[in-house]
Amino acid sequence: MSIHHWPEAERPREKLLSTGPQALSDAELLAIFLRTGTRGQNAVELARNLIHDFGGLRQLMQADRHRLCATRGLGPAKYAQLQAVLELAKRHLGEALQRGDALKNPELTKSYLSARLRDYDYEVFACLFLDVRHRLISYEELFRGTIDGASVHPREVVRRALEHNAAAVVLAHNHPSGVAEPSDADRRITRRLQDALGLMDIRIVDHLVIGDRTSVSFAERGWL
Repeated sequence: MSIHHWPEAERPREKLLSTGPQALSDAELLAIFLRTGTRGQNAVELARNLIHDFGGLRQLMQADRHRLCATRGLGPAKYAQLQAVLELAKRHLGEALQRGDALKNPELTKSYLSARLRDYDYEVFACLFLDVRHRLISYEELFRGTIDGASVHPREVVRRALEHNAAAVVLAHNHPSGVAEPSDADRRITRRLQDALGLMDIRIVDHLVIGDRTSVSFAERGWL
């Protein structure tokens, strides 16, 4: 049955306007994005089938271009829209950090870094460069590959921090395995960076290891 024939309170768009987005299921939210269904299924039915076929909403949102565009009911235009939505969400979190104090809202910092890093299938080392009030100046992904003493170069981190005139930094990297527990190598490179940045009076306020659904803070564990 077409969504237009549903009771108004059950239509996803009207339901969102009357009760808020948090009241909608994943399929209903996706249906609003899709706007239309395909022959034989309305937008909500299409959304449910897509979530099922991809193994979940997150897997759908992170699917590569070839697979998504080859899926019935989607295509290049929907892929471009989806990538735009994901990037807007990341930038929204980044602007919230720029307006506030990263240390006063650690959960926002974790959410931002998780959105940026958790879906890479390789390790990425990134920095949040902060001003004297711990507001975000810039987010940069500096190194890719295995995070150890050979792949993360303290001199480059110091150079970028000085170029941004940063007073402090938050270090972050992901574990593609999904397990956020820091390794011995993570702790060693953190100490090297702490020594190098300390010579320039630049403080490391945290190092976050991003897993699949969790993150570990060096500061919260008393390692900084």
